[in-house]
Amino acid sequence: MTDEKKPTDTVVDEKKEVEFEEQEHVEHEDEISPELEALIQTDPNTGLTGDEVKERLTQFGYNELPERKANPFLKFIRYFMGPISYLIEIACIIAAVVGDWLDFAIILALLFINALIGFIEEAKAESALDALRQTLALKTRVFRDGDLIEVDVRELVPGDIFVLRIGDIVPADGRLLGLGVNGEETNSELQIDQSALTGESLPVHKNKGNTVYSSSIVKQGQQLSVVTKTGANTFIGRAANLIAITADEGHFQKIINKIGNVLIWATVVLVVIVFITQMVRNPQNWRDVLENCLVLTVAAIPVGLPTVMSVTMALGAKQLAAKKVIVKRLTAVEELASVSVLCSDKTGTLTLNELTFDEPWLNNDYTADDILLYSYLAAEPGANDPIEVAVRRAAEESVDVLRNRPQGQRDVPGYKVTQFQPFNPVTKMTQATILDLETNESFRVAKGAPQVITRLVGGHDDAVRAVNSLARRGLRALGVAKTIPGDLETFELIGMISLLDPPRPDSADTIRDCNSLGVDVKMITGDQLIIAKEVAQRLGMGRVILDANHLVDPTKSEDEVTVHCQRADGFAQVIPEHKYRVVELLQNKGLLVGMTGDGVNDAPALKKANVGIAVSGCTDAARSAADIVLLAPGLSTIIDGVKTSRAIFQRLRSYALYRITSTIHFLIFMFIVTMVEDWRMPAILLIMICVLNDAATLVISVDNTQISDRPDKWRIGQLLTLSFILAILLAALSFAHFYIARDVFHVTEEELHSIMYLHISSAPHFVIFSTRVPGFWWENMPHWIFAACVLATQVLALFFSVYGVFGQREGVAPCGYGWGFAVLGISLVYFMFLDVVKVYCFRYWSFEMTAKVVPTKGRKTKLINRQADDEYKERVRASWNKINHTLKAHDIAYAFRNLAVAEAKTHTASTAA
Repeated sequence: MTDEKKPTDTVVDEKKEVEFEEQEHVEHEDEISPELEALIQTDPNTGLTGDEVKERLTQFGYNELPERKANPFLKFIRYFMGPISYLIEIACIIAAVVGDWLDFAIILALLFINALIGFIEEAKAESALDALRQTLALKTRVFRDGDLIEVDVRELVPGDIFVLRIGDIVPADGRLLGLGVNGEETNSELQIDQSALTGESLPVHKNKGNTVYSSSIVKQGQQLSVVTKTGANTFIGRAANLIAITADEGHFQKIINKIGNVLIWATVVLVVIVFITQMVRNPQNWRDVLENCLVLTVAAIPVGLPTVMSVTMALGAKQLAAKKVIVKRLTAVEELASVSVLCSDKTGTLTLNELTFDEPWLNNDYTADDILLYSYLAAEPGANDPIEVAVRRAAEESVDVLRNRPQGQRDVPGYKVTQFQPFNPVTKMTQATILDLETNESFRVAKGAPQVITRLVGGHDDAVRAVNSLARRGLRALGVAKTIPGDLETFELIGMISLLDPPRPDSADTIRDCNSLGVDVKMITGDQLIIAKEVAQRLGMGRVILDANHLVDPTKSEDEVTVHCQRADGFAQVIPEHKYRVVELLQNKGLLVGMTGDGVNDAPALKKANVGIAVSGCTDAARSAADIVLLAPGLSTIIDGVKTSRAIFQRLRSYALYRITSTIHFLIFMFIVTMVEDWRMPAILLIMICVLNDAATLVISVDNTQISDRPDKWRIGQLLTLSFILAILLAALSFAHFYIARDVFHVTEEELHSIMYLHISSAPHFVIFSTRVPGFWWENMPHWIFAACVLATQVLALFFSVYGVFGQREGVAPCGYGWGFAVLGISLVYFMFLDVVKVYCFRYWSFEMTAKVVPTKGRKTKLINRQADDEYKERVRASWNKINHTLKAHDIAYAFRNLAVAEAKTHTASTAA
């Protein structure tokens, strides 16, 4: 009975063996329909017959991406559509009807200039589909009618048996058969680099039955595969289809159209009222009535709005180009200023997309240089395996004996490899027998999978725990062991190498700078969840990284999924459709979204985002789908781009506020004065105001400005409300000029035209000195070039008025210097009064105020959601503060405990002495 143990004794006495934790790799496997499954049951020894290939080509088409090309003529015609274009076209028609051919020619020229600018800018963009098409391999080896032949990739069909070898680009989506080229069964696995497609930073191991994706690259191994999907049905084909269907109207174009819609409807209503009223009063003078309508229409056209904004953005694009930020779509310059969420791919964007030696776990007294040296001795020279490359590179950069060896020398000084066993998929390790030239003794080094190496050394629980800890953080581990002195069969563990695709050196700073500018950065990656969390932690991001299942959870509503998108710090294990959906959900919430990426898998999201940003070293597909391309490595140049774009935005908004104000002012004044006094201004004078004033404001791109520390927004309601207030005050000044000049000083009709021309040219134009900044105009003085150009146009207008340049034929007479200087002086003083009005409007304007003044259903809902978000953020902040207080209290208690222990040890030592 002494040899027996009770069950409880067994539990106590037996040492439980520590086991390796298997980290599940989430693989996206395509679903194959039963009909397609039947078609791919091809005999690997013979392949398809010629007749079967022809039949399937008819059924599935060629293995290529569909090409969609727009008609260039129809694209050009599209630029003659839109609210502002329609206004210009109406003015052209009226000018032609009344025979005013000079005005007709000027207005038509402006119409074509605006259309040409837009057409030329769009023509510069490359085709994303063309780039995706170029990523496919050109030739591949397949079995047809029992022979192994080389065919064009476009001729592949489902069911074809094709060969994959190291270095090959996978020509179509396929399923591995677990067979060698000669039909023999093989246990070897393929290493596939699919980072450009799925975003996975580490090469993926593929075995029999796994799916390989078109355009991924074979890094190691050889197998036969059967084609499962071709062309638009492949993984990359679906990405191309997402790009093709992404044709949303740009944010900037929406803003311009909203502004244009307000002006066009105001113009239509006023012109119709004028036309009906005057035709009823005087039906026989229809020609004069039409000329009055032409004047009102011309006054309502912000002809320079698209041109000035395009030129301002073009100059901004040149400024960005100097900082290695290339703008492909001009309006992206403005939209980047408004981006509040930046979704970023991880692999190759936030990280380097290359395996790198990380902090190793070491056994006994071995050092990091020791484990690198022995790993190098057991590395296969010239191997293309990314792990071997990472180990060799780290050793050559760190170990002195390798770093200081003569150039071109491959051997390790002091050592000689006498025998080498390359990596074997069965044993999962490499072994080398090394002769130490100094002691003339030999030893062996083994390097391979942690499970194999720990078994080789007879087990090592601490190493297993270390590997499990590394695996939970997404780090790839590699075991290294060497024989003990004098025994070539007994191994001791050196340690475990850890490998990771590391963050770029500037990524953490860029994320911090983005946050300080009010831009929330979210990581959207195809990599594994644990790897994404580790990288997020190293970058100082939040670690609320969710897997892609949250985006397609059938148990959650669209609103719930959208809330998850807003609150999460990122998503992992996503495919292109998921990235596209994240961007779409955030946009549906009213957010302007930027997306950065470098691979084919990023292309659809880059195209869908308000601003797609392709990073340095990106694929052609990503570069073509993006709006902005970064030439410098990393993301740091994005900060320069955001700051520059916000400066440009301020200039665009100041011009828009000025232009809308001047347009509404003139509409109000001309409508009332036409209806009440039956008075009109010669159309040539109006056109001169538009041309001269807009020409001067072209230099607004060099003006000084204030950069916002939050994402900029147009706030159309605020813009139009403030424009109406300023326009009404300007109209009051215009009526004062009109009646005082006519009824008090009794000037002639022709002189009145000159006086009112100078007033309408100068008073609204000087307002741009106020609209250029949200505060008082003197707090940020205008650039001297900008100020000089604005003043120069008014000096020119002064000469036109004083000397009556356009003559009696156009109904203009000289008004003299007295009137000229008086009008200019009053306009200068009046803009300072309007500046005070503007500042107080900005100060008291808020969304809460608009929701109370005009309580529409949408505004009420938006206000409730904002308040709920604020409460949620406050709760999260309070929870974090509690946790921080608890941690601080724990740290303080722990410090006192350590101090007490140290004092006790000191007291014991002194007593013993």
